[in-house]
Amino acid sequence: MERLHLNIVSPEKELFDGEVSSVNLPGALGAFTILPEHAPIVSSLTKGTVTYVADKEYQLEINGGFIEMSDGVVSVCVS
Repeated sequence: MERLHLNIVSPEKELFDGEVSSVNLPGALGAFTILPEHAPIVSSLTKGTVTYVADKEYQLEINGGFIEMSDGVVSVCVS
């Protein structure tokens, strides 16, 4: 199975850094999912839940932020 590298940071600390199979994010225009080989994207995030699947499913409540995805690396900055 193909994987993505996910890095989630807040102003205080790094929240997650590792390999995942999918990431679901609360985008400004609606929720969206990133899977391996997704096209590059930059988006703002709204208050909601980030869900990602590594060895199991994890959820993280956020107040907003930004996401950039390119070359199999998903970088998320949250507040």
